[in-house]
Amino acid sequence: MALQPGDKAPDFRLPAVTRDGETTLGLSDFAGRPLVLYFYPKDDTPGCTQEACDFRDLSADFTKKGAAILGVSPDNAKKHGKFIEKFTLPFPLLADTDKAVCEAYGVWVEKSMYGRKYMGVERTTFLIDGNGVIQKVWPKVKVTGHARDILDSLKG
Repeated sequence: MALQPGDKAPDFRLPAVTRDGETTLGLSDFAGRPLVLYFYPKDDTPGCTQEACDFRDLSADFTKKGAAILGVSPDNAKKHGKFIEKFTLPFPLLADTDKAVCEAYGVWVEKSMYGRKYMGVERTTFLIDGNGVIQKVWPKVKVTGHARDILDSLKG
């Protein structure tokens, strides 16, 4: 059963990379403010780069609305660090290398490309309120215009 608006967001704590270095972050660190939690397949690929840069370009607007942004992928902290540095990303990227958080959020799914089946991240975004409740879900995200759609859905 996929997570829906009104569901309690699964708790997590993962290694996080920021422009200032490495730390760990979890859902509870964002209590009291909206959280945009976006799952993406892989650092430094065309769609994932566009998505991250779109969030970067609107990050001041998200901050004005009181919202935090977190990106999550199975890539490790070292790859995240290079991705953040290359594109000057102002928000943390979480390293879900064992895919436990991807599985908890239902985004680690069977995919198919050219008839070959494999497991991977389905690009999905969750808007979680300050009480840890999912307010909105964007499944199977199409990158173009996505960050703006989320920003427009935020109150404030």
